[in-house]
Amino acid sequence: MPMMDGETAAKVKEALEGMKESVHLLLFIDKERCTLCSETREIVTELSTLAPKLTFEVLDIKEDQDMAKKYNVELTPALLVLKGTKETNDYPGIRFFGIPAGYEFTSLIDAILTVSSGEEAISREGIEVLKGLKKDIHIQVFVTPTCPYCPRAVVLAHHMAIHSERVVADMVEAQEFPELSMKYKVMGVPRTVINGTLHQEGAAPERMIIELIKKA
Repeated sequence: MPMMDGETAAKVKEALEGMKESVHLLLFIDKERCTLCSETREIVTELSTLAPKLTFEVLDIKEDQDMAKKYNVELTPALLVLKGTKETNDYPGIRFFGIPAGYEFTSLIDAILTVSSGEEAISREGIEVLKGLKKDIHIQVFVTPTCPYCPRAVVLAHHMAIHSERVVADMVEAQEFPELSMKYKVMGVPRTVINGTLHQEGAAPERMIIELIKKA
């Protein structure tokens, strides 16, 4: 059964017509143990049929250990959004851990369009901070598919990753990875965790996340 109904597919197709450069989706699965891997695969498969500039590849985290190590992927499903094609691409540090469904489907569409255009929505002040980073920054945004406020936090983190090679930004579906959620004391979503030590509750404005990045 398709993940998108006809009306949704038509709207997504119209949105993806705005793609400028090619985008390649890299999906890591675990054939033996993986919650919602098949559903996530169906999403990227359907998306690829709606835009000629969108391609995808599915890798097994155990069979393709070198690729998993290259992108520091240890959990599945893990979906990476790359700029370019399978043969030639750049990695802007955008990852989705868990199925990008519900409200988070819009985060995936935004990531595809933003990577394709290269036009991230970051303030001038934020850009200056990101340009001056001396250390790597890992942003994890814990979400659930039913949270209407979560995409704002995910999109902000992803736009920061697009702008800085030192930033890797993850959407993490909290319910799919309970051990990780417990580790970072996720009691509500969205919860943004930076470098595993600093955190921010709610869909905070850019300036608050930038301040946390400066502290990190």
